[in-house]
Amino acid sequence: MTSHNQDVPLPSLRALRAFEALGRHGSVSRAAASLYLTHGAVSRQIKLLEDQLGVALVEKEGRGLRLTDAGRELADAAGFHLGALARVCAEVARTSVQSPFVLSCPGSFLARWFIPRLARLKQALPQLELHLTAGEEGVATLSGVDGVLRFQRLPEGEPPGEVTRILGQERIGPVLSRELELHRSGGATASPPDPRVLLGQALLHTRSRPSAWGDWSRRQGIAPERLTMGQGFEHLNYLLEATLVGLGVGIAPDYLVEEDVRAGRLVAPWGFVATDACLVLELAAGPRGARHPLANDLADWLAAELAEAPVLG
Repeated sequence: MTSHNQDVPLPSLRALRAFEALGRHGSVSRAAASLYLTHGAVSRQIKLLEDQLGVALVEKEGRGLRLTDAGRELADAAGFHLGALARVCAEVARTSVQSPFVLSCPGSFLARWFIPRLARLKQALPQLELHLTAGEEGVATLSGVDGVLRFQRLPEGEPPGEVTRILGQERIGPVLSRELELHRSGGATASPPDPRVLLGQALLHTRSRPSAWGDWSRRQGIAPERLTMGQGFEHLNYLLEATLVGLGVGIAPDYLVEEDVRAGRLVAPWGFVATDACLVLELAAGPRGARHPLANDLADWLAAELAEAPVLG
């Protein structure tokens, strides 16, 4: 037996979207702006909806509009079901190889490591359409992306989750321009200088990695409180640019400075030491566990590229 509800034709999706936006924003103008439509276009869709349903959905209140009881009920239902439909559509699209993989990663890693390797990635995975976005270091989330690259410490004794791929160990070390290094060491670059030469020097640091100098100095047998912090920077990429022009001694993961060290723009007299952090790729999963079909292929490529990176120092 067919239910009465199934006999009632549904309004157009365009009209429902316009009305849901009106309920959410409280005004036709703001609803129109959110949908990139004109005021008149939204008003016509709402009038069309009222005519089709045979009930008033909005009424005038002063110089504005307010929803009637029926309008509020419809707006709530439209918001719930349109949201659910959008989530399902996004999850279904994610299962398509043709859909782009949106990857967020720290701006410094994007500029200094990833972009120089994009041609190799295209050759290895020609079917992957990759959209890269720079996320703020240390706080990027999975909202609106298929994956996030980040340096992070994993909980002690706890294996990574099913959607977290460990790509490589973080190794950090001090770096400085060759001109600055030659000036301070008198040209003696054959053997690493005593790391205590850095005591009393103003060390460049960054807000996104506040523990970097402490992690390194403890591994050198130097108490972190003996270090002197100099100029601070918001992002690691700014710190490295300041290091390149000789403003002081910086500190960074080897992945980000390997090209500068190889080309002689920077030197790393003390090499790099492993920290408790790893570079990980966290993959987004839909409500039913759906992930982009090329997510694991991308993770495998990243791990292989990082493994082939030369060990500096």
